[in-house]
Amino acid sequence: MSENSYEKGRLNLPFVGFCTFAKSPICEDWDSLKADVAFMGAPFDCGTQWRSGARMGPRAVREASTLFSFGHGGAYSYEEDTMYLEGVKIVDIGDADMVHTNTEKSHANIEYGVRKILESGALPVTVGGDHSVNAPCIRAFEGRGPIHIIQIDAHLDFVDERHGVRFGHGNPMRRAVEQSFITGMTQLGIRNVSSSNRTDHKAAQDAGSTILSVRDVRRLGVQGVLDLIPKGVNYYITIDIDGFDPSIAPGTGTPSHGGFTYYEVMEVLQGVAFSGEVVGIDLCEVAPDYDHTGTTSVLAAQVLLNLIGYVFHGRRLRGQR
Repeated sequence: MSENSYEKGRLNLPFVGFCTFAKSPICEDWDSLKADVAFMGAPFDCGTQWRSGARMGPRAVREASTLFSFGHGGAYSYEEDTMYLEGVKIVDIGDADMVHTNTEKSHANIEYGVRKILESGALPVTVGGDHSVNAPCIRAFEGRGPIHIIQIDAHLDFVDERHGVRFGHGNPMRRAVEQSFITGMTQLGIRNVSSSNRTDHKAAQDAGSTILSVRDVRRLGVQGVLDLIPKGVNYYITIDIDGFDPSIAPGTGTPSHGGFTYYEVMEVLQGVAFSGEVVGIDLCEVAPDYDHTGTTSVLAAQVLLNLIGYVFHGRRLRGQR
């Protein structure tokens, strides 16, 4: 911030001003988007089958992200003696337009937003909304494959159709593998009683998925998990906040005990980002009304900012921009 801005009292501290993701600049003209990262909200939760409320996720994550926006030009990690996010330009392009109860139109608007981000050359970071918003995010990558999906989730989300529903939050991974440019998936955190059955799990494995529970990940360790993920491919990372244990992420519609801790997820995602190109990210199912402390939204914001930092540091390590 310039000295002149300081004299005018425009410090833009976390608790004042406009609430954008990490207090980054706003870009309302999607045809003139110029950034390294574009954050877009997808406040849609008509795909939920029990507790709604994830439509408020993008606002909550934006507000929580201001905690990490002190404007130092980067984010220093003492543990790694590394400055992340230095020189990385992030913009907030607002939300895809939602038409309540109209899944087809709302999803089409999400797909359009992600396509505009990709056309600009920026990394799309989409925050839902329920996990059904992953389907249009993935469709936007048509012609940009091959892509391997890394999923953090308590649930497999591989239901084909149930009660006539094909685009709810239990279906996105099944819809993803129907795209010819998706070459496989690594699904981490799958556990306990969920909406998927043995047939769904077999279908996911037949489609090229590696499925690991939380206990599988702990048994294998970070490197053991990374060894199972294909190398030399592009990655799309999709995070359902219920992949984390509800003791640290209670604000979600379908919590499942026995989930991941923070570092268990971040060390795997760091390894992914350092080993190959991450071309897109979404994070879903933050429902702030179920968490009056706001810790789930803070977790989501912290996960995203650290992950973005890993992605761009990984590019530097590989000699990219």
